[in-house]
Amino acid sequence: MPVDHTPRRVVSLQPSATVILAAIGELDRLVACTKYCADVCPQVKECGIKIVPDSWTADAQQISDAAPDLVIAAVPYQEKAVAQILKSGARFLGLAPKTMSDIYTDISTISGIFRAAERGQQIIAEMQREIEAIREQARNKPRPRVFCEEWGKPIIASQPWVAELVQAAGGEFIGTPGARTSAEAVLSENPEIVVAAWCGAGDRVPLEKLVSERHWASMNAVKTHRVYCIRDEFLNTPAPTLLYGLRALAAVIHPQDFPQAPGLRCITQVFSPEH
Repeated sequence: MPVDHTPRRVVSLQPSATVILAAIGELDRLVACTKYCADVCPQVKECGIKIVPDSWTADAQQISDAAPDLVIAAVPYQEKAVAQILKSGARFLGLAPKTMSDIYTDISTISGIFRAAERGQQIIAEMQREIEAIREQARNKPRPRVFCEEWGKPIIASQPWVAELVQAAGGEFIGTPGARTSAEAVLSENPEIVVAAWCGAGDRVPLEKLVSERHWASMNAVKTHRVYCIRDEFLNTPAPTLLYGLRALAAVIHPQDFPQAPGLRCITQVFSPEH
């Protein structure tokens, strides 16, 4: 019998890796993960898997204590955190996706490592089919201008894969994906829709406070009540869960054509131009 060299004990410092493991049916190999993994993948809580620091604050001892034969992490991370991961002595797979194509590659890579390549390809195909179905439904409709942000202080625009999903959902992404910007610069673009999905904030972005502090009362998106929060996990986790984010974006951009989606919240306060 050939020796099976597939990793049996995995520490995931990246929620997307945990979601991919769950999607390909290999979550039972996970021995430790981060609290953010547990947020996006509830099965983790049910399994009682050990919680460890994430890619930003990795701790060699905690990783070593889990006795993994593979650690999966991703950027952004700090140099000190990488040193801690390497110090643990476990093999290290680092992911750095930017685009949807990169995400498909990550799914393919992880599924290949665990001898689940066929399932990985099925997941990729399912994602592509849904994205194309929504793109087709939104085709030939007005394309409102959309600003999406992944962080609020400083303001950082959402990643390139979010820009791709906005386009697929029938909107025009404004600004430079993944780049830092300012409240004044966004206001000058006068978007028709604003979406806030702050990393680690879940669905708790304070929309009214955001508008007030940035003096955005005169913005088209604010005047028409089209300022939204989409759950962080749905847009900032580069994994199959992005389909939830896509559905939410479609409901935001073309509410008359797409149903209300989970993880979506709209601003409620009315702002006067002088506010």
